[in-house]
Amino acid sequence: MADSMREMLQSDMQCEGLLECFHDLKRIDKEVFRLLNDRSAGLTVDEIADGVDRERSTAYRSVQRLLSAGFIQKEQENYEQGGYHHVYHPRDAEKIAQDMQRTLNDWYAKMGNLIGEFTEKYGDEQTAVAES
Repeated sequence: MADSMREMLQSDMQCEGLLECFHDLKRIDKEVFRLLNDRSAGLTVDEIADGVDRERSTAYRSVQRLLSAGFIQKEQENYEQGGYHHVYHPRDAEKIAQDMQRTLNDWYAKMGNLIGEFTEKYGDEQTAVAES
């Protein structure tokens, strides 16, 4: 990933780069997200681990990051004889995109405020130096 915003804007970013950019997710997280999107039914952590050819613990950590980021959802399925297990599904892409748009708008507003503060702090000093 690029070190500065300028480098990031100059790089050839693809849509999956949004996962990294917005939520600092890893390559394995993108693999898990793609796997879940390619399947019509929800998957357990064991099925996810098999699907991405990783250890169960690695798949579980990835699932937890994706849950925290709001990219997937967890559903409990009950066994008829008692007990249950969890399966994971991707959230609706439109809802994810709306969440990312809100995050971007919030970031943009915050950066605008910081630029305003920069101008207030240093703009007056430059004017005073130029006038003397």
